[in-house]
Amino acid sequence: MLFVAFAGPAPSQQVWPDAGVRRGTLSFDGKATLGDFTGTTQTVTGQMIGAATLSGVRGWVQATVNTLKTGNGRRDRDLNKSMESEIYPTIRFQLEGVIPEWERGDSAGVMLEGDFFIHGVTRRERFPARIHRSAEGIRLSASLPMNLKDYSIGGLTRFLLFKMHPDIVVHVDLLFAP
Repeated sequence: MLFVAFAGPAPSQQVWPDAGVRRGTLSFDGKATLGDFTGTTQTVTGQMIGAATLSGVRGWVQATVNTLKTGNGRRDRDLNKSMESEIYPTIRFQLEGVIPEWERGDSAGVMLEGDFFIHGVTRRERFPARIHRSAEGIRLSASLPMNLKDYSIGGLTRFLLFKMHPDIVVHVDLLFAP
């Protein structure tokens, strides 16, 4: 998500510019019979549509499923098979609302609301995030729990023994810049 610092007025007192993802990381923490693991990609794209106030900001971010890597080739193949990445190649979040919760200097805590498009399923979610403005841009960071079954993702058991738990934690760290 986003975390950046600009010298000057508090976040709500500044205009929020249009900006694209300069760099970002999308990752998830999973648990399985053979141990915990993390899947990560830095192939993240997106656009922030600016506004006069933080609550008016909209936008989107997405990542390509087959760029998620866990450090284990077999697990990566299973991930792509379970996610049916040839049919559903992207994970996308469409931001529809920002609710400021607190502000301190160049940082703010917000509640983000929007639609996730994962594995052919569209689901409205609301989750907390932190933003920070700086000369480098606007940084957004967030973590949120997800259940893979909510997105009709199956195939989590292999050979009746090896099982991945459907509950994961997703982490996003994005830097937006004009």
